[in-house]
Amino acid sequence: MTVEMDIAHVARLARLALDEEALERLRSELGVILEHAATIQAIDTHGVLPTDHPLGIVNRFRDDVARPSLDRAEVLAQAPEASDEHFRVPPALEQA
Repeated sequence: MTVEMDIAHVARLARLALDEEALERLRSELGVILEHAATIQAIDTHGVLPTDHPLGIVNRFRDDVARPSLDRAEVLAQAPEASDEHFRVPPALEQA
C-alpha cells in the first residue's frame, strides 16, 4: 500500500531525528500496518457482540472470611518506634 503521508513531517512533529534510510523503512512499515488495518476493517462483524476479551474469563476470588490477625503488641514490639498502639514514622514532607 502506498502511504500518502509526509513521514518526515510526522517525524519532525514527534521530534524524531531520522535519516533518509529510516524514513524509507518506516514508510514501507507504515504501509504494511495500514494494509493490515484495512484487512481487519473489511471483516464483516455484523451480529458479533462486542467483547473485551475473546475468552470467557471469570475472576476467581476466595471467600472473604474473617480470621485472627497478628497480635498488636507483638507486632509493635518489633517496630523501630511505636507509641499509643501505632507505628511512629518520620514525616514524609518537611514543613518550612
